[in-house]
Amino acid sequence: MATFLIKSLVSQITVKHSPSDHTSSRIEIKSALIPVKRCRSGRIPVLAASTRSENDHSTEAQKKKNGNAINIQSSLLQDAEYDVASKDAHPRPLSSTHSSSSVSNGPRLRVAYQGVRGAYSESAAQKVYPNCEAVPCEQFDTAFETVERWLVDRAVLPIENSLGGSIHRNYDLLLRHRLHIVGEVKYAVRHCLLANHGVKVEDLKRVLSHPQALAQCENTLTKLGLVREAVDDTAGAAKHVALQKLEDTGAVASSAAASIYGLNILAEDIQDDSDNVTRFLILAREPIIPGTDRPFKIFLISLFLEIQTSIVFSLEEGPGVLFKALAVFALRQINLIKIESRPLRKQPLRASDDGNSGLPKYFDYLFYVDFEASMADENAQNALRHLKEFATFLRVLGSYPVHTSMM
Repeated sequence: MATFLIKSLVSQITVKHSPSDHTSSRIEIKSALIPVKRCRSGRIPVLAASTRSENDHSTEAQKKKNGNAINIQSSLLQDAEYDVASKDAHPRPLSSTHSSSSVSNGPRLRVAYQGVRGAYSESAAQKVYPNCEAVPCEQFDTAFETVERWLVDRAVLPIENSLGGSIHRNYDLLLRHRLHIVGEVKYAVRHCLLANHGVKVEDLKRVLSHPQALAQCENTLTKLGLVREAVDDTAGAAKHVALQKLEDTGAVASSAAASIYGLNILAEDIQDDSDNVTRFLILAREPIIPGTDRPFKIFLISLFLEIQTSIVFSLEEGPGVLFKALAVFALRQINLIKIESRPLRKQPLRASDDGNSGLPKYFDYLFYVDFEASMADENAQNALRHLKEFATFLRVLGSYPVHTSMM
């Protein structure tokens, strides 16, 4: 039996005084390591582990300080329904109805993405992990779930596009699920007009693609006089055109989708803006805490990386509260990269405090912030400790390497 270690998802956070910041303290994050034995069949047996005091005869006060015992249990993992009949068959996208699961075996990493084969998300995943097994998922929710259920090792999902803006669905899912951001990559999107072989541009009457892709190619498609029809994803549009052998319909998708589904590329780079870049997040079950003394490097693609941290927090309503929250970073010379607000779903409206019949007046928001610093940096730890003094909620989504070059 091979023995391996699984890091506990439960981290113990303690606060220590920092001499370099008299108004703040240093946050230490400790993760327990749990030894687990793997069966010969390759499946993981039921895990049962607990954290306890170093001294079994510790006092009640010590037990309270260390917290309650944490039990971790997992059922036996079954074989996944994700199957490929042959090397020529297209893998069937996973859906939320797949209740069984499987563990990644062998050296190949399994990476989930949303869409079907030929999607830009698949290309981004393969750029980050060239030797990975890319696993298609029907919805963003499914990709999150496959990582949590150990069907895959990572998920690569879009979070923002330079033309279309933020992908709010994935912001909401980051909060709903307990996954961690472990990396980021920027991917240059190059749209192509695809059609079946023998079909010319003048034969086309309509074009299928994702709504954002259609919007990003609006000028080109308008000049061609094509009727635009929205579908779930770009690669799915290409697959539909190919399978149905449509002669009056094209698709806006990637050159990879054209190769996979046997379509002809009628025009390349048809997007209205050449600076069309999508930012993808890499998600995993375990967090990473980057160091501050050296740049990160992924040896698979030999790219030097910078360190970035993402957090989400909420605040009480009041004048200058958001300014005060952002000031904790400015006071410590920490550069903010992005701030995104999302309504708090369970209580989107706050009752008025001015006595106007108690009618709802204020919106409650969650604020997602990205900043240039590592959580291993004491300065960043002190900033979050300061923010926590008046934030009603605070969670670190990840501290991770960011690719500095475009893919």
